[in-house]
Amino acid sequence: MTPALNAQGIGARLGRTQVLQGLDLQIEAGRWTSIVGPNGAGKSTLLKVLAGLLAHSGVVHLQGQPMAAWPARQRAQQLAWLGQSEGAGDDLTVWDVALLGRLPHQAWLSKPSAQDYAEVERALRQTQAWDWRERTLGELSGGERQRVLLARALSVKAAVLLMDEPLVNLDPPHQADWLQIVRTLVAEGTTVVSVLHEITMALHADTVVVMAGGRICHQGPSASPACHRALEQVFDKRIAIHAVSGQWVSLACTP
Repeated sequence: MTPALNAQGIGARLGRTQVLQGLDLQIEAGRWTSIVGPNGAGKSTLLKVLAGLLAHSGVVHLQGQPMAAWPARQRAQQLAWLGQSEGAGDDLTVWDVALLGRLPHQAWLSKPSAQDYAEVERALRQTQAWDWRERTLGELSGGERQRVLLARALSVKAAVLLMDEPLVNLDPPHQADWLQIVRTLVAEGTTVVSVLHEITMALHADTVVVMAGGRICHQGPSASPACHRALEQVFDKRIAIHAVSGQWVSLACTP
């Protein structure tokens, strides 16, 4: 099967700082991959490169084609993005914000179709934001706002969904809801890539990519002992991975 994303020789700078160090990465289609690592590891930078949002050396392929070869509209249909602390007009209604996710599927200056409306409703119901559809974004709490932005990304119905810190501002019950959404997406054949600080949540993914110092230290199944050792090592043995109630969890260790 052609990888959903394939990155080769990726280097990237932020200002004068070299953040990514010529790394290679392959993302399996129809699977959930979580990217984890300590602060400054280059996780978000890598995700922006994969999304085509950041200049870089090396090559990224989306579904077997170089990213640069994709027309912008078609790429936006195939790859959806949810970034950290994303902005949106506070005067826009929740409905209108979610409807923005359907723009790649609409002809220039055309009205939304019945399918557009159906996908927006589906996304808002998935994120439990449907009841606020007439409220403006500025009226919402941080967690509510995050759920609306997630709905916007979901409404694209892209084959690949990239999410950078999607759990920010979400309380534990809504983090569990997010996990269920991801599992549903993957069951439907969507490729999900997430950058997470919540190690226990990341361990629910099919594959974990462990980063440190702008490099990939490990990539493999989340349940593998090698993955757990790599996680403990990049966090300087300040965490330990244990099996609790049938799932893997990350527990902090005192120095």
